[in-house]
Parts: sequence; structure tokens; C-alpha cells
Amino acid sequence: MSRTLIVVDVQNDFCEGGSVPVAGGARIASAIADLVERSAGRDYRYVVATRDHHIDPGSHFSEHPDFQDSFPVHCVAGGEGSEFHPHFAPVVTGGKVHAVFFKGAHSASKSGFEGADAEGTLLAEWLRARGVKKVDVVGIATDHCVRATALDAVAAGFRTRVRLDYAVGVAPHTTAAAVNDFRRAGVAVSGEAPVPEQS
Repeated sequence: MSRTLIVVDVQNDFCEGGSVPVAGGARIASAIADLVERSAGRDYRYVVATRDHHIDPGSHFSEHPDFQDSFPVHCVAGGEGSEFHPHFAPVVTGGKVHAVFFKGAHSASKSGFEGADAEGTLLAEWLRARGVKKVDVVGIATDHCVRATALDAVAAGFRTRVRLDYAVGVAPHTTAAAVNDFRRAGVAVSGEAPVPEQS
């Protein structure tokens, strides 16, 4: 078994009550936690998670955000908003997540493949060192960081699948566009994408 689950940015600031909330984020956090509890060690040899971890990301933080390249202040390193959502955090502290990859300290960073663990190992290096060939990508948000992570995964040579029923997007049109991007890039898609909720 060489498949790994990549859980993207299930953090407080991306869920209801956060600074850049995605409606349905808390529900997806709970669903992913259940998936990890059921599947770690059975369907997935490894489970890893990514975290936005901003220290000084420059123009990525803006008082007049365009919500594509710039956003309100979010996921500041050491802040409550950067922590994993309470529905998901117990599987991390309980040892079901094998590594956490921090991204975006000094830049706008959407892809988990730009992240590094506490030892400075990049995600692709970590996966290759363990013989991983296939990855599933889930998390927040389908049309932003899940999209970037999945596209980078397939570009890096991993057989990649996005499980849409364990991801949530910001808006219907951008989520649909992301799904089209996945298919064009050779990313497999499974499950039904939940219709983004109105925030």
C-alpha cells in the first residue's frame, strides 16, 4: 500500500468564525477526521496535513483583497486562526497524522508542495523517501489550496485523486472550474462535490 492522504489546510481561519471562512468548513473538518480514523493504516499508509503558516507574506495580506492573490490577514503563525480546527485536531494530536507541512511564511503559498515539515523537508521529498506513488487530496478549499496542491502533486509525478466529498469550495463556479482543471491535468476525481454553502 503506497497511497497517502494529503489533508489541506483544515484550520480555524478557513472555517466558520475564522477570518476567511469557507461555509461548510467545520462540516468537512469533521468528515475528514472520521475518514482518517477509519482509513489510516488500512486505505492509507500515511496521512499528512498542510497548514498555512504566515509570518510576513507581503502583499498576500491586504486591506483591499481580491480573494485570488490577496486576502484579509489569516493563519498568522502562532495565532488561534492558524491552528487545526477542533474537529480535526484530535486526529493530529492522537498520532494519526504522520507529518505536518507548513507553507507561506513569507509568501502567498497555496500548494502544500511548497510546504516543509519541522525539519525542513519538502512534501514531495518526504513522500518519495517513503516510496509513495499515489496520493488523495482533501480539505479546504477545493478551488484554492486543494486545487493548487493536487495540480502540483500530479506535476510532481504522483498518481493523484481529489476526493470531492471530503473537500469544500468557496463558490460554485470556481469549484466547477477547479474540477475541470483537475481532469485536464490528469487528476482523478471521485465523489460528489458538495454545493458551496452561502456564508
